[in-house]
Amino acid sequence: MKDAQPRTIRLEDYRLPDFLVDSIELHVELGDEVTRVRSRLALRRNPAAQTVDAPLRLDGQQLVLGSLALDGRELAQQDFHYDGEVLRLERVPAAFVLQSEIEIQPQLNTALEGLYRSRQMFCTQCEAEGFRRITFFPDRPDVLALFSTTIVADRARYPVLLGNGNDVERGVLDDGRHWVRWEDPFPKPCYLFALVAGNLESLDDAFVTASGRTVQLRIFVESKDLDKCAFAMQALKQAMRWDEQVYGREYDLDVFMIVAVDDFNMGAMENKGLNIFNTSCVLANPAITTDASFQRIAGIVAHEYFHNWSGNRVTCRDWFQLSLKEGFTVFRDSEFSADTGSRTVKRIEDVTLLRTSQFAEDGGPMAHPVRPESYIEINNFYTVTIYEKGAEVVRMIRELIGAQAFRAGSDLYFARHDGQAVTTEDFVCAMEEASGRDLEQFRRWYTQAGTPLLAVSDEYDAARKLYRLHVRQSCPPTPGQPEKAPFHIPLRFGLVGSDGDLALGEGLTERVLELTEPSHSFEFTDIAQRPIPSLLRGFSAPVKLEYPYSPDDLARLMQCDSDGFARWDAGQTLAVQVLRAHIDTIAAGRTPAA
Repeated sequence: MKDAQPRTIRLEDYRLPDFLVDSIELHVELGDEVTRVRSRLALRRNPAAQTVDAPLRLDGQQLVLGSLALDGRELAQQDFHYDGEVLRLERVPAAFVLQSEIEIQPQLNTALEGLYRSRQMFCTQCEAEGFRRITFFPDRPDVLALFSTTIVADRARYPVLLGNGNDVERGVLDDGRHWVRWEDPFPKPCYLFALVAGNLESLDDAFVTASGRTVQLRIFVESKDLDKCAFAMQALKQAMRWDEQVYGREYDLDVFMIVAVDDFNMGAMENKGLNIFNTSCVLANPAITTDASFQRIAGIVAHEYFHNWSGNRVTCRDWFQLSLKEGFTVFRDSEFSADTGSRTVKRIEDVTLLRTSQFAEDGGPMAHPVRPESYIEINNFYTVTIYEKGAEVVRMIRELIGAQAFRAGSDLYFARHDGQAVTTEDFVCAMEEASGRDLEQFRRWYTQAGTPLLAVSDEYDAARKLYRLHVRQSCPPTPGQPEKAPFHIPLRFGLVGSDGDLALGEGLTERVLELTEPSHSFEFTDIAQRPIPSLLRGFSAPVKLEYPYSPDDLARLMQCDSDGFARWDAGQTLAVQVLRAHIDTIAAGRTPAA
């Protein structure tokens, strides 16, 4: 049984899998009391692992084992060991087929991981380590296999049977049951496996890809919710077109499905070709749905669809790399929302979440890097640091190398690693090769926790028309990291005069200052009036900023700054200054001025 003592998993202990799975064939017979799962795994030793005699270890949690066969030969009890958590075979060939028959009880699965039944519906949630509750498998994201899944269930009670990939065959049995076989032509890790069975109806549409392929689109819901799916379908089609135009990513299966049900225990999950959502993330009715909810639904639908490439076709090697798929995809869905709505409003929303939630996480006892070094329970690392700060790290890369090089880097990343499980390092390397930039120091954003502080001061020489800007960076200690090396920080910057932005030379009114040392000084010549610095435009880095703005300075920025986010931020800062002044006046026993 599982050890009661928690075990720390460390990145430094990562080892390549000893065995690879070329394919898995699943036969799942859904039942009210017992669900039977037959599996056929085509396994082989991993030539890169350099372990010629390692035993076979497969994860399998709380499975009732009926039979086990190796290359068609049924194994006796003494030929293997299963302790309720791990199936172990000491001696196996270099390549072989392992067949198993097991029983599970989804209706008793209160963990809601793997296959479970809620009310009258079967559903799965396999990220991060839920597949081991369905059948034996190396339940880790760096083992990718081709999946074929046959689902069998009562036809009257479960008329809809859904799985990953394409629906390739179906039939009806004499006993009132029916079956559907799904095949996914793209290798995937088992955490992307999905199965849904229930009494559902669908809103159907189609999408013609850039290459001219027609993709069937289906949103499955309970009948009571069918009239609330139109907006999600519109958002899906808009996201598919945007991903083609902005990233060159085309959908790859014959059908894309969303299942939206009250019973799903997560918000949404990007299972390959079969996204599963809680209804709160899909359903919209103009009579009762707010503008904010419409925007949220569009963003979530886009996010899970974008995972088809940034997470599914290219997945993470291990769970320490979780931000590789989540941070990159949050950045992508944020840009989608910005392009289809208001870029300034979207940026304000994202920064507000960072400042209120992620900065607090970075400043507390649970602070951790975007790429953690260790964990005890992986589900505890689905945090705002992994998602939102991870997205900001991707945004900073684009800020440093430029939009054109970033697109080239993304193309290189997808082309090079299609069908692979990779790391954040692979992502950064692709950006370096596409741009010719050295991002070695920038990598500290992945390994160091905490929110850097930029302390800014300036001086102006009117006689020489010379303006100097001084910036010092620091980062407070976080658990396990008492000292921090300097970050590579892009500081988008402009100078604002009495009538708007001032020229900074070479026809520019804005520059990205790159901070790599503890302190920097920058000089700007031919500045005809004392300017007000417009700092951190577009919130170009997830940092805190200190500069002695006066109320008049902030009012000038609100009026004249060309950057929408900077104008909003100046207004927020001014409001806080006024409130603090009033609080101090009241504390001193005086009445604030009107």
